[in-house]
This record gives sequence, structure tokens and C-alpha cells, in this order.
Amino acid sequence: MNMKERIGYVVGGTLRSNLRVRLTCKPDTVQEGSFVVIDGTPYLFYSLVTDLQLGSTDPRFADEQFEQRIDPRLAQMLLGQTLYTNIEIMPVLMQETAPDDQLSTGDEISHPIPVKTIPEHHSIVRMAHQGDIEAIFGSVEKKGNFVVGTTREQDLPVCIDLEKFVKRSSGIFGATGTGKSFLTRMILAGLIHENQASVFIFDMHNEYAFDRNDPDTGGRITGLTSKFKGKLQAFGLGASPMVSGNALSSLMIAESDIEPEDILLLSKELNLRETTDATLNALFSSKGTQWFTFFEGLEPGKRITIDEEGEKTEFAPDSVEGWARDAGIHPEAAKALHTRLRKIFNKDYIIADRQKAQDSLKTIIDYLQNGRHVVLSFGNYESDLDYLLVANILTRRIREAWVKQTNDYNSHHDKPKPRSLVITVEEAHKLMTREMASQTIFSTIAREMRKYFVTLLVVDQRPSQIYDEVMSQLGTRISGWLGDDADISAVLSGLSNKDNLRGMLAHLQEKEEVLLLGWGVPMPLPVRSRRYDDEFWRTLLKNKGKASAADDANEADLKAVLGF
Repeated sequence: MNMKERIGYVVGGTLRSNLRVRLTCKPDTVQEGSFVVIDGTPYLFYSLVTDLQLGSTDPRFADEQFEQRIDPRLAQMLLGQTLYTNIEIMPVLMQETAPDDQLSTGDEISHPIPVKTIPEHHSIVRMAHQGDIEAIFGSVEKKGNFVVGTTREQDLPVCIDLEKFVKRSSGIFGATGTGKSFLTRMILAGLIHENQASVFIFDMHNEYAFDRNDPDTGGRITGLTSKFKGKLQAFGLGASPMVSGNALSSLMIAESDIEPEDILLLSKELNLRETTDATLNALFSSKGTQWFTFFEGLEPGKRITIDEEGEKTEFAPDSVEGWARDAGIHPEAAKALHTRLRKIFNKDYIIADRQKAQDSLKTIIDYLQNGRHVVLSFGNYESDLDYLLVANILTRRIREAWVKQTNDYNSHHDKPKPRSLVITVEEAHKLMTREMASQTIFSTIAREMRKYFVTLLVVDQRPSQIYDEVMSQLGTRISGWLGDDADISAVLSGLSNKDNLRGMLAHLQEKEEVLLLGWGVPMPLPVRSRRYDDEFWRTLLKNKGKASAADDANEADLKAVLGF
């Protein structure tokens, strides 16, 4: 080992807590979260620095500044002998070192495994080098590996395995202004370029599809459609959707696709009463999937005469109150619900023509099942009401399509295997709170949909407000800086050694660093995030020729598949 790599040696510690290392280099050479390796025998221990501590052989040497009273050379010797720095390190993985004859014959070398023992005293500790990074996180050259950032000390590339990434739901977190959307763009670009899965993006704030101005720098932010023309299709709500001067394909929602649970999801936005559940159940029981159209057509307060003189009246059967009377529902409860639902009745993207709405939805599903990608921009419909309603309805229909295709695949060997699908959800806490867990399809997907080849990519600044059962299902977590203790605890929930990781997460540099965590990465690691700029795109797309045949299908082939 090059002596320049050496930073210290092991002086103590236990398996259940951290190891103590005496530094032989300057303290500012390492920092919290540094990736270090213990050269033990017969194991290498891949570890993270969790703390730095100043110490002395005698408190008097630490209290008195003797440097100015004695010869500088003697003072420097005393500093190295009587005053020292210890670091605490957390071993995460261990790997059996290969003997020289095994390396020369090319025999298979063992893989890293969780730590089960500790190194002996005075084992040498060094900074991780490129070989260590590749042994744990994989090589940049391997297909499916995506560089998410670099180590902070040596600037070495760190990859995530996208094939593993899409097998379970994942999350990208960070406080407002920490660069979550830039990081999300890069991950999505990697998934699309590597053809690991189809991607469906709920673009609530119209950030992902098209080029736009950066409000902080004034520069241009590249949209995904600019780089993936023919692979990524942009849709918008309504008859003639436009975003940033770009025309989008139209998406409509059929009235018959709206279920009572979709309305209950909007309890806060519509200020619904406690009686709403009973009223909706009565409507659905009597009218089925046509309940919404029927209820919209009722006229509040309409009365008819019931005697020849015209003096006696009652509510008409086609009035809100008349239906409530016949259904055994309190008229005021029905009337209040009808009034509140006017916010939805007036949405021009909700139409009675089921066939027209089904055509646009079928087009989206066909795109996704045939290896393409879709971004749904909400355009001028940026309210929480629009987002919650549309996201829940569309995701439910997409889930139904994937469940059917998976069941067909499992039942008939000649059926094609469903393509993996990643559904990207911004502002995830609005859809996945504890209160909404039973009313949205997203909790179901997080828990059960891996077996149906559907996973979530949740993007949020308040992970503490996401239902803990959903958080526990997130395999890979990438987090920028978080300032709230509850949010930090939520991101670290279910992970071992979370007390050690808490400090690393709290001390990340805003807009510059992220912490990689969870099942999708071999070990946690703080990294300096890549920049979303022209250099990112040049690096990503330079090996475009390596794309798969499905990725290279031309537009004519796609139109043939879709029946155009």
C-alpha cells in the first residue's frame, strides 16, 4: 500500500459500536462521512467516518500552548506524540482479501458482505481508492450503472445500479431549494437512456418536459423531451393543452372513472363533511359507475306541485333533495356534497364521453407497455385538487393494466413479460399521508406492486408526512439536506446504524451533496452530486449506440404498434 494513502491505525472499539482510529495525518484530511478502508487480515473493512475527536496523553499538554516557549522542531514532535486526533469509523461491509495466487489465476474473488467481525489492533486505515469504489458500487463502464455523483475527497465516480433501482420503490428527498428536481431529472434521464424501465411522470409544476428558465441563475434548464425525442411523449389535461408554448397530447378523464374514494381523497380541498362517505356510498350503490354523471345532473331545490290547485309542492325526483329523500339520505348532507362537487363538475378535462377519454388513456398505457415514456404536465391545473384527483385515477387505471398483463404472463407462458414501470410522483406527502393511505392507490403500489413490475419514485421535501408504511417500502433513498429532525428520522427509518447516519444527513452541503441510502445501494455514502448541465448530457449520451434494440425502434414502428 502506498504510505500516502494511510491515514491511521485501529486502536480500539467494538463490533456493536464504532471503531476508534488514531490519525497519522492532519485532521482536515478526513471529514464526517469519508469512505475509508481498514486493511485487516484476512478481510478488508469498508467503513464510514462518523466522528472526529481531539485527545492528549496528558490534559496539561492540551491546556497549555507550549509551541511558543520551546524549539519549533521539538514542539512539532510533542504535538505528534502528546496531542493527537482520533476518528470513529463505522464498518459497514467486509470482503475477504484474495491471496496472490488467486489474483494471478483469475479465480473468483469473494463479494462484500455485512460486517460480522472486527479487525485486530493496529490494522492500517486508508482512504478508499477507485478499486474500492468499484468493488462496492460497480464500474462506470458496466451497462445499467448510472453515476449519481463523486466521492467528496477523491472525486471518484459513484454509481447506482438502475436495474436494481427499479425493482423496488424509491425516494428522492431534500428541503426546498436543495436541488431535488435536478437530481430527479438526472435519475429519470438515466432510466430512459439505459432503457431499464418505462417512466411515467406526474409533472405537477411543469418542470420536466420542456426547456425552461432557471429562476436562480437565469440560464436555461434542459427538458427531457429535448434530449429524448421519439422516446418521451408529453401529455396535458384538457382539450388543447399548452405548456411553455409547446402543444401537448390531450388527456381527458371519463366521469365514469371517478370513484367515491377519489372524492374522499379531496376531503381537505373540498372541505367535506363527515356525512360525505354515507352519501357517496348511497350514490354508488344505486347508480354504479354512472353515479358522478347522475349526481351532476340533479338540480338543487327543484320542486314540483302535487295537487290540482298547485298549492302543495315537494322536491322533484330529479332534484338533489328528492334523490336524498328516496335514498334515505339527509337532504342537507346531499345538498352540501353537491355544492362542494361543483369544483369538479366544472373541470373541462372531465367529460361524459367515456370512449374519447378511454382513447387517450389507452394511448398512454400502450406507450408505456411498448417501451416508451410519458410525462403528464398539469399546465394551468396546478391546484392540489387537480393533482390529487388526476394522479389517483390515472395510477389506478395503469395499475389495473399491469395487474392484468402480469396475470396473463403468469398463466400463459407464451405471453410477454410486463415491462417494468416507474411512476414518478412529486409532492408525495399530499397523496401518501396516514389519513389518505386507505383512499389512494399509491400505498397499494408501494406495498404490493413489485410483483406486478410497477414501482414508485416519490419526490418530496417533507418525508415525515408520508405514511410510515410507504416509507418502509422504499428500497433506495437519495436525500439532500434536511433541516427538520422529523424529516431526517423519516428518511432513516428502518435502516441500521441510523444514529450514525443522522449527523451525515444533517451536515450535507445544500445543492451540492446527497446521501445514498437503503436496499438499492450496497452501503450508505455521502457524495457530491452531479451537475445537471451540458456536460451531464454529453457524458450520458456519448454512448448512445449501446442502447438496446427496443430503445432504437423508430417512430414508424411505434405507430404500427399503436395502430396509427
